[in-house]
Amino acid sequence: MKDFNTVLPEHWAANPFAAIGKQWMLITAGDAEKNNAMTASWGGVGILWNRPVAFLFIRPQRYTYEFAENGDTLTACFFSEEYRAALRYCGTHSGRDTDKAAECGLTRITNDSGAIYYEEAQTVLVLKKLYADDLKACGFLNSSLLENYKDGDFHRVYICEIQEVLEKNK
Repeated sequence: MKDFNTVLPEHWAANPFAAIGKQWMLITAGDAEKNNAMTASWGGVGILWNRPVAFLFIRPQRYTYEFAENGDTLTACFFSEEYRAALRYCGTHSGRDTDKAAECGLTRITNDSGAIYYEEAQTVLVLKKLYADDLKACGFLNSSLLENYKDGDFHRVYICEIQEVLEKNK
């Protein structure tokens, strides 16, 4: 943690549209012994229930899903462009088959609360789950969006309180 400064969520300088949608993030769940990360480009941040929150979406067939379901803490890790290949790899390979962090040269860190993140990240959102539910076909007001779910594998949405924002020391 010595390479990171803690900032308040409202002082996170990133544009979330660029950080999530264009740069992507690694969602990491699990504990020091067993964990997994997946690349994501869907999600958001905001205020809900008078708390700073992040919204994360994970499909049930993703290996990270079981870790997200069984723990209370997740992280969203953001990297500089030099890690684009690592993010691509983590989005196209399963942690069931390989140690993705090792394959990509990423170094896991565990903070005092047990959250897993990566030394190479530029920014980390340490998150505590507040709410989870599955998206449902009947909830879509624009039915053309259902083309994202041809197999019926609706994402589970996790609404998480942002416990810490860690920014890499420059």
